[in-house]
Order: sequence, then C-alpha cells, then structure tokens
Amino acid sequence: MTRHVEGPYFEDLSIGDALRAPALTVTSGHAAAHQAILGDRIAVQLDARLGRAVFAGAVPAPPGLVVDLAIGQSSVFTRRVTANLFYRGLQLRALPALGDTLRTETEVVALRQNRPRAGRAATGLAVLRIRTEDDRGRRILDFERCAMLPLRDQELRTGHADDVEAGRAEIDLAGATALAQGWDLAPVRAAVDGPFADELAVGDGWQMEEADPVTAATELARLTLNLAAVHYDRRATGADERLVYGGHAIGLAAHQAAKAIPALCAVIAWHGCDHTAPVREEDLLTSRLTVEDLTPLASGGALAHLRSVVCAERDGWSGEVLDWRFVGVVA
Repeated sequence: MTRHVEGPYFEDLSIGDALRAPALTVTSGHAAAHQAILGDRIAVQLDARLGRAVFAGAVPAPPGLVVDLAIGQSSVFTRRVTANLFYRGLQLRALPALGDTLRTETEVVALRQNRPRAGRAATGLAVLRIRTEDDRGRRILDFERCAMLPLRDQELRTGHADDVEAGRAEIDLAGATALAQGWDLAPVRAAVDGPFADELAVGDGWQMEEADPVTAATELARLTLNLAAVHYDRRATGADERLVYGGHAIGLAAHQAAKAIPALCAVIAWHGCDHTAPVREEDLLTSRLTVEDLTPLASGGALAHLRSVVCAERDGWSGEVLDWRFVGVVA
C-alpha cells in the first residue's frame, strides 16, 4: 500500500494535538552553515575564546540559529502553510551551548476558520505553542506563532472560531534582564569597537547602504528542519516561485544590526515581528535600525530595544518586507 507523505490541512487539526520533531544536537557545523548563509557578525559567536569569557566557559549556540531550529521543528503542523501572521512570547529562557541537543514539542492551542471570500481559497488560522528544551531539561523557548493553512474541502465549515489574538503576551523583561545579568560583558568592551551601551540614546538610528542578497534559501530551510513546502516546491505557492523562509530576512537584519553596533552580544527576545511583504530569492535587502528604549544592566551594558525595518529591491521594485522589534544585549 502506498501512503502519501504530506502535511495536515486546517480541518485535520484539533485543539490539543501535539507532535514532536526529531531532536537535533547543535554543532559547530550547524553554526558555520547558518553563518555562511546569514552573515551573523556578532563577535561572541565568531570568537570562541571571547564566547567562553562572556558565557562562563561555554561556547554559545547562536541565538538566531536556536530560534530558527525551534520554528523549523514546529513545522510538523505547517507543511502546507501559506503565511505566518505573528509570534508572541518569543524570548530565550536560557542560552544553550554548542553540543547541546534541542527537542521541540508543538501543540495546537487555538483554531479559527477565516471568513470565505470570493475568488480565494478557504483557509484557517492555527495558533501553535512551541516548547523547546535542551538535554538537561532546561526550557529554552516557550512561545506561540500563528499559521494560516488551507482547507482540503473548500465548502466545509469547521465551526472553529477561537480568538487567536487572546493572550498575546509581552515579553518577560525581568526574565530577559536576569538572563543577561549572568553574562560578563567586560571582555566584549575590550575586544570590539563601539558604540557601547553607554554611548547609545533613544532615537539613535542607522541606515544600511550596502545590501545583502538572499541566497541559499532552500539550504537554510533544510538546515533548520523546516518542512513548509512553499520554501522548496514552487508549485506549492501557486505563483511558480518559492517563498523565502521569514527567518532569512530576520537573520540578515540581525547581521546588519551587528554591523551598526559591534558590541551587540545576542538577540534574546522579540517584541514583535511583522512580515509586511514576501521575500524572494535573490532580493537585495537593506535595513534601517533605530534604538527605541534602553534598559541598563547592573553588571554593565544594557538591553537595547531595537527596531529594524527591512526593505527589498528586485527587478525595479522596492518596498518594505519586515518590521522587526527586538531586544539585544549590548556591552
């Protein structure tokens, strides 16, 4: 008997459904491949000696890679995804090291069928809770994302009408502060140029003039265990071209942020992330970075609340594709 290998449609999901992806041991090979695709100039991730000095002897797994892996592992439910609407509560609870094994369980926590629209395929929204732990049982991530999925039966009315916006949580600033307080940022200040945290002010901004091209998009999706068909199979999009994984634009924005602020040590939380337009392969991306707030750390440095607005350029078209508000630790 032949079985089809495919992901669920919206009507196949029920509240409480849960699936686990294969666990993955994060190695220097994963970090190198991730850095080759996205850049990632954060000094404590490039210099192992500096990383050990800051993080008490451990070489950290790049936070961007950890988040991309958790999202990729959660795609067991979203192989047919057509769009991701929002993330909430996304912040690192602990920072895993290279060599740690990450396990992710994804649970369906809310479902809402969209109102039918003439000329458009029937879809529904699924809110997924994503919990990632390391091999010591530490909670690394515990967040939600909202995915749009198609229906198999275009005439079906599932009755799912949950409020998918309910409980949209702000980040736990106290938890973010506690995580960063455990790091020794003094070696970073000795190793890189500023601006440092005490040289930043609310309203400071940078415009990236040099663009980064979007390359190796399918390779990034495979590296992070992402199963969404739209990132591989151009037939799945209905437009005869693949869609780039949203984390690709985020990763390049983080890379450009580290060019502007070399003392940036890690991105540890997201206030919000809006993909305002699709990103295509070979797009040229630039970003505008702004300091929105600063939370000083007692041990020195600060949590910098930053906003990156990313624009793409292709074939004579240019426009905004990402509005990302995040928290970075700056020495």
